[in-house]
Amino acid sequence: MSTTHEVLATRARPKPPSALSSVTTLAWRAMLKIKHVPFQLFDVTVTPIMFTLLFTFIFGGALGGSPRQYVQYLLPGVLVQTIIFITVYTGVGLNSDIHKGLYDRFRSLPMWQPSPLFGALAGDVFRYGAASLVIVIVGLLLGFRPQGGVVGVALAIALVMTFCFALSWLWIIAGMLVRTPESVMTTSFVFLMPLTFASDIFVDLSTMPGWLQAAVGRNPVTYLAKASRGLMHGEPVWAEVGWVLLASAVITAVAAPIAMRLYHKER
Repeated sequence: MSTTHEVLATRARPKPPSALSSVTTLAWRAMLKIKHVPFQLFDVTVTPIMFTLLFTFIFGGALGGSPRQYVQYLLPGVLVQTIIFITVYTGVGLNSDIHKGLYDRFRSLPMWQPSPLFGALAGDVFRYGAASLVIVIVGLLLGFRPQGGVVGVALAIALVMTFCFALSWLWIIAGMLVRTPESVMTTSFVFLMPLTFASDIFVDLSTMPGWLQAAVGRNPVTYLAKASRGLMHGEPVWAEVGWVLLASAVITAVAAPIAMRLYHKER
């Protein structure tokens, strides 16, 4: 007479998915969220267009002589600002998963356990790329002409993505500490609004008072905006690029271990 084990075990047990497979699957899930949460698509497409058009035509004449001249300065900065704002969805999505119980379901699966974190981060790269493409296309239609060519634009986008990938670790921490997704959004804007507006995204440092130049000049977003602007226009900005990469490494080195510790503690 066959034992219960012999009856049920009709085939070999499948191997657990690899870490890469788990991360890729959850990255695809993060991208599919856009389908079910259209507001995320709004931030990736409509918001960049709105920012670029508003700032170009409202401030262009006063700050750059004309909208066409100003967009040469503005567009790399708008790219930086937009992608930085999008990073908050990493924490919002994680917080939502925790409170909906999906976190516990992921924990019960036979997969590499940090996959939800790295999958969310990998999925964000798609959003960053989509928003960047929208901004560049709108800029070209408005007369933006990057002297650095395709390579310069690609390097600038890659640099912005590198910094924002590091910044996303902060929102992972926030997503596991606060109670609701709305709280993650509120916390992020308290931090991001001064970080982006107190920079040279919209105006040159030389137009600011001396004491403000000292503060704004040390803002990592200022270094990122300068580096992106320089790369797009083919200017030598390797010092700024170095500072951005250093800031990204420091943020990741500090925030990633804390995020991973909180993640395992939550389990």
